[in-house]
Amino acid sequence: MTIRRLCGVLRVRGATDLLLVLLLGAGFAALPVFALLPSLGGFAAAAALTYATDEVLHSRAPGFVRRLATLQLTRPLRFAVRTVMLLALASRLDASDTVLVVALAVFSAHFAMMMLYTAVHHAIRRRRVLPLVVRNLDMSELPIPEQPPALLYRRFLRKLLHLDVPAHAGLLAALAAGSRQFAYAGFALTVGVTAIGALALLGQYRRARRMPVRDEVFAEVNRQLADHRPEVALYFSFAAVSRDFMYQVNMWIETLEQLDLRPVIILRERASFRYLSRTWIPVVCVPKADDLAELELSGVKVVLYPGNAGKNVHMLRVAEAKHVFIGHGDSDKLASSNRVSKVYDEIWVAGRAGRDRYQRVRHAISDSAIVEVGRPQLSPIRPHGEHVPGPLPVVLYAPTWEGWSDDDCHTSLIPMGVPLIEKLLAENVRVIYKPHPLTGKRSAEAAAADKEIRELLRADNEQRGAAEAEAAVAEARPRLQEIQARLDELAGRHGGDDAAQMREARVPDRAAAEWQELRAEWHRIFWETRGPVRHNVILKSLPTLYDCFNQADILISDVSSVVADFVASLKPYVLTNAHDLPDDEFRAAYTTAGGAYLLDRDCTRLPDILDSIRAPYTDPMSASRRTLKEYVLGPDHPTSMERFNTAVNTLAAEAERERAQRTADLAA
Repeated sequence: MTIRRLCGVLRVRGATDLLLVLLLGAGFAALPVFALLPSLGGFAAAAALTYATDEVLHSRAPGFVRRLATLQLTRPLRFAVRTVMLLALASRLDASDTVLVVALAVFSAHFAMMMLYTAVHHAIRRRRVLPLVVRNLDMSELPIPEQPPALLYRRFLRKLLHLDVPAHAGLLAALAAGSRQFAYAGFALTVGVTAIGALALLGQYRRARRMPVRDEVFAEVNRQLADHRPEVALYFSFAAVSRDFMYQVNMWIETLEQLDLRPVIILRERASFRYLSRTWIPVVCVPKADDLAELELSGVKVVLYPGNAGKNVHMLRVAEAKHVFIGHGDSDKLASSNRVSKVYDEIWVAGRAGRDRYQRVRHAISDSAIVEVGRPQLSPIRPHGEHVPGPLPVVLYAPTWEGWSDDDCHTSLIPMGVPLIEKLLAENVRVIYKPHPLTGKRSAEAAAADKEIRELLRADNEQRGAAEAEAAVAEARPRLQEIQARLDELAGRHGGDDAAQMREARVPDRAAAEWQELRAEWHRIFWETRGPVRHNVILKSLPTLYDCFNQADILISDVSSVVADFVASLKPYVLTNAHDLPDDEFRAAYTTAGGAYLLDRDCTRLPDILDSIRAPYTDPMSASRRTLKEYVLGPDHPTSMERFNTAVNTLAAEAERERAQRTADLAA
């Protein structure tokens, strides 16, 4: 079995982590050997090795630690094994019966107090779970106690388990020196500190019992919503919410903030809060459908849906509002012309291309239900005329992911991603690689290709003498982390539980100047320190996709919304034709191919395509891109923001008229 395959089985990242795993195994295997020999020095060394490697692996290889837990080799069990082996060693070294009995009593008491501590901790956590969580509403009237101190509350099991160290060290010292005083001192320290911690947490439990009840929470939230009087709601749900999905909400925040009508954001999964971007808009997270029905949303006239999810039905049942599917990108994928969209009152698309795409799904969506509103999010994208090329052509490779099924799989990663990167490196260009956030979630082949591409770019950076750039990156890292921490603070991302989120919820200042300035500074530092020739792999939310657009001379991508957005720049772009369809057939099937260079699976066309950025005046697709831009994204005037705002106002007015008519009908 190769080292790479063994790392995959053990869920570790490389040779260093693999070595730590082997040392952990060797340490635990040595414990019974040294206990039975007996060898005091050997046992002490093996025990220290298991303590150290266990702790490091929790940080470096959490996947391996989870794999141990699935095999029932949990952390408490590993600590218990070490304790049993220590008692066996003491017995083999003829420790007195008194010391052995006291040691057994101490270790038993330690584990019993850990069980008590865990039970109290879980009780506090349950009490601090609220039926909903909010942001940007003033919840100061709710009597919510502070979260217990991190010393008592966070990673408590790790701290409690390591409190056996004084007892272990004391007993080993007593066996070495022949004096039981060391053992008793260690025993007293272990039991005493554990007992103090348990008593302190019991005091925190008394405070947690004063949490407001469910009705109080809903009454205060509804009072705040009544004061805000929301008229437009953005509603989002996804089964497995993480940072990988929240871009679907974050891309709409600035648009919502510019509406004439008052907005609110409704989320359905608690994890959403962790990755929500900065906004002054009130945000309400309601996990249960029954609780959603109790929110004061009677003034909401328009509900916007960026994604199709099962929980959308919980909001769609509100007949008084108009429901609109706005999506999270405009592409030629099936998701952008889904028949499920028929459940909404209207579907808003960027341009004529979106309307035509839905019309191709016969008998599904009426033409009157489709409204062209543009893409307000695209304003940060700089046009081609403002782009300043660097010493090397910059190629942005942004493949899509493998989709939920093979029918929806448009990614070029699996069939041609690796050879494409190899050929790009041979062409002496600078590569920015930004895979889709969900890459590798379903397909092991896609994950393997993604990993190999990263390795190719890393190796080529070394050959280009990237040591100087790496030094600049390392020097800038503290400042970037400082800016990121401040951005998280401005975004209201608190690390606490439900109750802490509610306690810290405040109505923020609507001014976003500091947020914008810090993001601009972050991007400036990031790109300056990377240098003009270094390849970059972009995996996090910063730098943004649109900032990567602004760095690139050309985009290579698959059938996805990334391409439709890039069209706004009017820069050259390439669509991968992994199945080598005839050009006419491919362009007929995919609208965005109308202004694209098409790249065959073997990448034989790549050198000719790159000439379009090495010699811009020979760019034969330039005119086609200008025509395609208006077809896909709509006209430049009025602006997308103006069209989107008008569509919201118009639909809200229609909803208001229908409400008035229903009221009149009931009165009659």
